[in-house]
Amino acid sequence: MLQAFVFERVGVVVGDLYFLDPNPGRGQEGPEHGVRLELRVFDRGELRGTIYSATPIEVGQPIWRVDLLESVDGTPGSFNRTHHHPQFTGWNPGRRVYVRELSADPLGWLAGQLADLPAVLERAGVPQDVAAPADAGSLRDIAPAIVGVTAMMLDKVHSGQLGVAPAGDADSIRAGWL
Repeated sequence: MLQAFVFERVGVVVGDLYFLDPNPGRGQEGPEHGVRLELRVFDRGELRGTIYSATPIEVGQPIWRVDLLESVDGTPGSFNRTHHHPQFTGWNPGRRVYVRELSADPLGWLAGQLADLPAVLERAGVPQDVAAPADAGSLRDIAPAIVGVTAMMLDKVHSGQLGVAPAGDADSIRAGWL
């Protein structure tokens, strides 16, 4: 499942994820699942038809990522692998950052981050003008809806409806839009 909240130049995408890393390490062996949220750059393309044609929409490079993950064989709601990536280099995330508040209250922490777009952009090392002047206010206003969608997806992961392994065996799995 994928949900998008798009403003003038940036937006947030939220999706479920099932992940099995073929090179385990870092104390995180075994599959993980949950919800991934990314702040992304968005762009409108030129119309490709009449004035009534659909507008091409580009979901561009990521700026910031939050992974509300937990081990598949763990207790639902443990958030034992929850972290965020404050920076990206191109399309690749920077280091994982574990924050006690994020694991203790993932939705509350997320709401606080979404309320302060300038701080997220600063930590990401991204110029403030990557976002339109109105984007920070728009994101702050819609943050409760984003947190609500994230909570709904987490509930569906915990109930086994989302974030599930695809059929078949594989050494490496990444299932989900993000």
